[in-house]
Amino acid sequence: MSRAFRRILTAIVAVALGVPVMAAPTGAAPTGAAAGRVPADGSALPPGFVDQTVFTGLVAPTAVAFSPDGRVFVAEKRGTIKIFHGLTDTTPIVFADLSRNVYDYEDLGLIGLALPAGFPRDPYVYVSYTYDAPIGGVAPVYNDTCPALYNCLASGRLSRLRISGNTLVGSEQVLLNDWCQQSDTHSMGDVLFGPDGSLYVAGGDGASGDAVDYGQLGHPTNPCGDPPAPVGGMMMPPTAQGGALRSQDIRTPADPTGLSGTVIRVNPPSGAPLPSNPLYGSRDRNVQRIVAYGLRNPFRLTFRPGTGEIWIADVGFRTWEEIDRIVDPVAGPVHNYGWPCYEGMLRQPVYDAVNLSLCESLYAAGPAAVTPPFYTYAHNQMITPVDTCAANRGAIGGLTFSPTTGGGYPATYRGALFFTDYLRTCVWAMLPGVGGVPDPTQILAFGRTSGLPVQLVTGPGGDIYYVSITGGAVHRFVYR
Repeated sequence: MSRAFRRILTAIVAVALGVPVMAAPTGAAPTGAAAGRVPADGSALPPGFVDQTVFTGLVAPTAVAFSPDGRVFVAEKRGTIKIFHGLTDTTPIVFADLSRNVYDYEDLGLIGLALPAGFPRDPYVYVSYTYDAPIGGVAPVYNDTCPALYNCLASGRLSRLRISGNTLVGSEQVLLNDWCQQSDTHSMGDVLFGPDGSLYVAGGDGASGDAVDYGQLGHPTNPCGDPPAPVGGMMMPPTAQGGALRSQDIRTPADPTGLSGTVIRVNPPSGAPLPSNPLYGSRDRNVQRIVAYGLRNPFRLTFRPGTGEIWIADVGFRTWEEIDRIVDPVAGPVHNYGWPCYEGMLRQPVYDAVNLSLCESLYAAGPAAVTPPFYTYAHNQMITPVDTCAANRGAIGGLTFSPTTGGGYPATYRGALFFTDYLRTCVWAMLPGVGGVPDPTQILAFGRTSGLPVQLVTGPGGDIYYVSITGGAVHRFVYR
C-alpha cells in the first residue's frame, strides 16, 4: 500500500464521523460526448456500468495478473500468491508462500506481481516486496513487527519464481536486493513488463511518511549509512543526504547509488541493466538501471497502449498527489521528478526550509532542472466539479489505460487513463486528447470502489479491474 494502515483507519473513522471537507474544483468541465457520461453523483457509476466482485475471501490482496491461458494470479500483502483457474473459480490454490521473507508490516509487504508476455511458455512469475532484513541480511529479522519506528532496517527485493503447471519449481531467484528501508512506508512499488519485454521496477524513498527526514531519524541515526555520516553519525543540514534525499542519490556520484525513489529497467532473467538504457555508460551498475528518479513513492506503473510511455502513480506527501509520465524510458533523457525538493509543481516548503544542499542546488538550477508531474491534485481539491469524492486527503492508488480499440466499454472511454485514490475510494477517467495523450481538462468522475483500492489493471476483454485490500477482493467494472 501507499500509506500506513493506521492512517487508512484514521481516514475511515474521519469519514464515519463526518469530518468537514474543503473542496475547490480544478480543471475545466467535460464537454460534448464526455459530459453526457458524467454521473450526477460521483459515487454512482455511469449508466450501464456495474461493479462486479470477481474474487473474494482474500487476505489483504495487493496485485492481480492475468495469464493468457485464463488463469489469474493474486498477490497478498503477507507474501502468498494464489492462482484462480478462471474468472469463475472460487477455490484458489496457493502457488507460492514467501511469508518468511516478506516483511508484512504497515505499508510494507508483497506489492508487485507480473507475468511475462510469453507466459506460461516463459515459466516465471515476477514479484517485488519488502524483505524482512537489511540489504545483505537474512530474513526474518523482525517477523512482521517493529519495536520502535525507524529502528527496523529493511530492504527491497525483486525476485522471480519458476512455475510448472501450478507448482513452484525450486526456490525463489533473487534478482536484486537494494532499496534501503528505514521506515514503515514508501517501500517497493510495481513490477511491470514493457512492450519490448524489458522489466520495469519502482521503489520508494524508504523514508518517513510523516516527518521531514534527511537521515537524522532513528536510533541509531542514519540507519542506511547515507553520506556524509556513518550509521549512528550526526546528520545535519546542509550536507545531509539521507532519508527522503535518497531519491536524489544519483546526483551524488562520489558514493555508490541506491535505487530508492527510482524506476529502473532491467533484463528479466538477471536483473542486470540493459545496454540500451540511457545511462548504461555509467560505471555504477545501479545508475545503469535507472530510467527515472526523484520520486517519493512510485506505487503503480502502466504503459499507454501502442507506445513505450510509462505513467506513474506517485503518492504525495502533505499536499499533492502526482501522475508522472516518462515519454521514452529507453531513449531518455533520464528525468528528475524533484522529490523531496519539489512536491507537485512547487517547491516542497518544509524541505525547502531546511536548506539542504541537494535541494538548494536544484533550486538554483531553475525549474527546468526537474520534470513536473503530468497531472497533480491537492488533498483539499475535488478532481471534477461533479464528483463527491473530495475528502481533504489523498493517496493515489493505481492507474491503467483502457484499450484504444475493441473492449466492451462505450467509445468515450477508449484510450482513457483510469486512476484511483484509495483514501477517497474513487475512480476517474482522464479522456484522450491530442495524439491520444490523456487530457487533464477532460476528466470524468467514474465512481466509488468497494473497499480501499490499491491497484487498477486492464484485464481480459478490456475491462478495468481493481484490487480492494480492505475488502479482500478483486472487482471489475462491467458495461452491460
